[in-house]
Amino acid sequence: MDIAQIKQLRDLTGAGMSDCQKALEETNGDLNQAVELLRKKGEQLADKKSSRTANEGCISIIKKDNKISVVGLNCETDFVARNSDFISSTKELSEKLLETGVENFESIADDKIKNELIVKIGENLKLAFFEIIEGSPISYYLHTNNKIASIVSLIGGSEELARDIAMHATAMNPAYLHPEDVPNDIIEKEKEIYREQLSKEGKPENIIENILNGKLDKFYKENCLTNQLFVKDDTKTISKLLEENQAKIDKFRRFSL
Repeated sequence: MDIAQIKQLRDLTGAGMSDCQKALEETNGDLNQAVELLRKKGEQLADKKSSRTANEGCISIIKKDNKISVVGLNCETDFVARNSDFISSTKELSEKLLETGVENFESIADDKIKNELIVKIGENLKLAFFEIIEGSPISYYLHTNNKIASIVSLIGGSEELARDIAMHATAMNPAYLHPEDVPNDIIEKEKEIYREQLSKEGKPENIIENILNGKLDKFYKENCLTNQLFVKDDTKTISKLLEENQAKIDKFRRFSL
């Protein structure tokens, strides 16, 4: 079998050299049929691997003008998550999302995963999430491990400010944007826990309610983005940072794998 033809098939499909050689042998050297055969085998491989746990992966983010696409792709092992082929494949998906929009993206991505990526990479792969966010100014921060990212768009301010806040959110993992965004059942559960703790400490009932307010303030500082201390300057909150720059947060999303 001509080695050049095997390499050509590998370039077209991303499959391993031995798989390409076998496919060409089975199709008597017909390149188009060999591509189709490998795609069919990719579907079979996807079915076999679909039950295997895929908890690793990477995130890819693409920004164009005032629009950002983000795609998270799961794989089985950290070794693959750090593989350049896997990372570039995730990037291709985020570029495709930006090009096509969200409406038909899931089916497009699933086809690519089953027909190309699983046979190429050799692990169970799953689309974890995908989203397009628009705004102006807008920016993002992707952690160096490619597994945590945040996107922030503002009303007022600048892209630099949006990136700083996105970096902060990536590091500090806020669960909510504002205190008023915390569901009431979460607040009541926290109060219940604090009351039990304070009662066990022997605090009198008449001062427990006052202490609860301080406990809730601490909860908001830990869990609400606008109440957190800015990681680059812990003398001010994110809310104060926004105020100084005459800006407000329009959209905020944090992603993790």
